[in-house]
Amino acid sequence: MITSRRIIGIDPGTGILGFGVIDVSTRGDLTLVDAGVIKTPPHQPESDRLFTIYQELSQIIEETKPDIMSVEKLFFAQNVTTAMSVSQARGVVLLLGKQSKMELFEYTPLQIKQAISSYGRATKAQMQEMVRIILKLKQIPKPDDCADALAAAICHSMNMR
Repeated sequence: MITSRRIIGIDPGTGILGFGVIDVSTRGDLTLVDAGVIKTPPHQPESDRLFTIYQELSQIIEETKPDIMSVEKLFFAQNVTTAMSVSQARGVVLLLGKQSKMELFEYTPLQIKQAISSYGRATKAQMQEMVRIILKLKQIPKPDDCADALAAAICHSMNMR
């Protein structure tokens, strides 16, 4: 019998990729396991940056052993280069999820905001505060990418109910 599920939320990016791992009990209680960011140097070749993301996220998955991955979908980008870069990082993330035999789920920023705050136009500050409250944390998770990744994980936990 499964007593809890472990979800890793991902806020994809090439320069900074946010991750957040939570446990969801059978009663629906949420507990923070780990959270942070993977940073890559901006002047490094794209292939090196993607490889760094692959290696570091592989290690995080190995250490935390999530069984579900919740990834924020790309909904817009200010330029094509950014969109391509984030899309490539998302590809690495989704590949790792499949290789690790996780269930994969993707959510738009609107879906995540609605699940966390019940308001699709919630500000970044409102979302960060809701993540803090839901996970019963003393402080808002920093940086923003980390809080966004935790929000993706929380979003999926709410959709499991």
